[in-house]
Amino acid sequence: MSSRGWLLFGAMGIIWGIPYLLIKVSVDAVGPASLVFARTAIGAAVLMPIAVVRGHVRPVLQRWRPLLLFTVAELAVPWVLLSYAEERLASSLSGLLVAAVPLAAVLLDRLSGSSERLSRLRALGLVVGLAGVATLVGLDVRRSDLLSVLAIGVVVLGYSTGPLVLSRSLSDLPSLGVLSLSLGLTAVAYLPVAIATQPAKLPPPSVTAAILTLGLICTALGFLLFFELIDEVGPVRATVVAYVNPAVAVLLGVVFLGEPFTAAIAAGFVLVIAGSVLAGRQDQRATKAHPAR
Repeated sequence: MSSRGWLLFGAMGIIWGIPYLLIKVSVDAVGPASLVFARTAIGAAVLMPIAVVRGHVRPVLQRWRPLLLFTVAELAVPWVLLSYAEERLASSLSGLLVAAVPLAAVLLDRLSGSSERLSRLRALGLVVGLAGVATLVGLDVRRSDLLSVLAIGVVVLGYSTGPLVLSRSLSDLPSLGVLSLSLGLTAVAYLPVAIATQPAKLPPPSVTAAILTLGLICTALGFLLFFELIDEVGPVRATVVAYVNPAVAVLLGVVFLGEPFTAAIAAGFVLVIAGSVLAGRQDQRATKAHPAR
């Protein structure tokens, strides 16, 4: 990976490790749908005017079908389900479960007809990573929280599908146009629900600050950097940013929310990260034949 790729990777690991804490702080006060509306509306309000002035919106609208698929897979469905799950699960546990994204990305890449072979080492990574997820679910999740875990599973599937759609159907379009339209579509979709479920009183300043950070830093800036990372290293390797996210999520959850760091979380963390690293490895022969940009 180039120095630019490593810089983008490090920035994304931090920026997308923070949302688990911010969602946990916000969701009880405003609800999942209102939270998704707020962060997407903020992001769209910042980016859409710039995209319009630069002429980046019209070419993206001409390819509305993959844009809609990307929006549903990457934003509209995962974000509301993640907020729903964090009403019941610890932010640190949610972050660790989402760390299975690289595993799902490898599987989806294979199922969608990728020509890159699945080596024995990468196959071992899939098994190890899935064992880590099973450890987290089996030892650190109460039976009453299984529905939330299933919701996280859908989040993982969406986060794995989005980069593939982006890379294969939208990569030649302006990233600013794709992002601003996706955020705008999601905000419009959730507006009626947000109005119907709006809280009776304004949220406290801490929640307002968390929502603004979600919208400006974790959404608008985060996705712009993620698009650059996909362009730099490809869609499957870009999801490897999920290696760093859970470490940040666990650290913030323990320090700021007093969440426990259990033996199951420790064991699951090691297995999921090790499995994802192995599964996301690029075959050396493939690297020589198709070097990353």
